[in-house]
Amino acid sequence: MTKLNPNNTNTLDSGIALAEAPATTLTAVPAAIAAPVTGETPAQQARALLKRLQTQFPAFRDCLPLAIGIDKQLNVELPEISRKVLRIALGIHTNSLRYLRAMEKATHRFDLMGQQTDEVTAVHRTHATEILRERFKKDAEQRKAQKAAAEAQKAAAEAARIHAEKLTQLSEKFSRKK
Repeated sequence: MTKLNPNNTNTLDSGIALAEAPATTLTAVPAAIAAPVTGETPAQQARALLKRLQTQFPAFRDCLPLAIGIDKQLNVELPEISRKVLRIALGIHTNSLRYLRAMEKATHRFDLMGQQTDEVTAVHRTHATEILRERFKKDAEQRKAQKAAAEAQKAAAEAARIHAEKLTQLSEKFSRKK
């Protein structure tokens, strides 16, 4: 591990000098490479972007099925947004229950301004239906597992209570009282 000492030279933890270079040349990162420091993770940025998209564009606000290639339209409209954050935001939006339910029943896709573009294919409607079915099945299984775990915990607590009660009865029965 390297660290800076007061002489501005890099040293190992043992104190052996590595180089006679000033610290500024070792830590300088070009501004074009450095990511903006906002303190937010990409997921947090994506959620904030999604809220912005919902206020700015009718297709997002009304949860309409989006046109294929909508990400390219968004890159033109909002060039300052990173592609990574945009892809995460679109993933959150298109995997939401509301969007999947809209896709299940939709006949057309929409651009950013809410204008009809292409038709929604039967394959895409079927895919949305399957995802919803799998999600509901998974949720039902999780609820069932939680209920079984709660019942098992309750049964274990009851068994422990009965065991403690029997031990108390036995200790009272065989205690040496004179």
